[in-house]
Amino acid sequence: MSKESSFDIVSKIDLAEVANAINIAMKEIKTRYDFKGSKSDISLEKDELVLISDDEFKLEQLKDVLIGKLIKRGVATKNIQYGKIEPASGGTVRQRAKLVQGIDKDNAKKINTIIKNTGLKVKSQVQDDQIRVSGKSKDDLQKVIAAIREADLPIEVQFVNYR
Repeated sequence: MSKESSFDIVSKIDLAEVANAINIAMKEIKTRYDFKGSKSDISLEKDELVLISDDEFKLEQLKDVLIGKLIKRGVATKNIQYGKIEPASGGTVRQRAKLVQGIDKDNAKKINTIIKNTGLKVKSQVQDDQIRVSGKSKDDLQKVIAAIREADLPIEVQFVNYR
């Protein structure tokens, strides 16, 4: 029983689900009374959301509708970083929101310290934008998963390739 088990910790957003959530949100906005005649729009440009509306109040409502639809589609809203609100053409306001994919170095360090603080016999390696955790005991790996889920991380993480 010397075979090592492992899993990967990743942080990914399903862009197809984001596109679906945007379509559903736009359908709702077109039918809502408080958005009648407004120039509200949500678009996806590569890995960035662009929200456009008449004023900041409507932009916040637009954001609330979008977040509700993203949650229903199972997309992590922790991985969305909103930029500042800027004026756009035609008297509208625009806000860009970056979709964060992958685990950056700072968050990788936080996750590694959480793993080390458990005191379990597991090894963790940072590989590009993911972390591989390996150990002899599957029970230890499950305890590591539980510890990371309990931790309050600034990004949403998923556990894949559990073997």
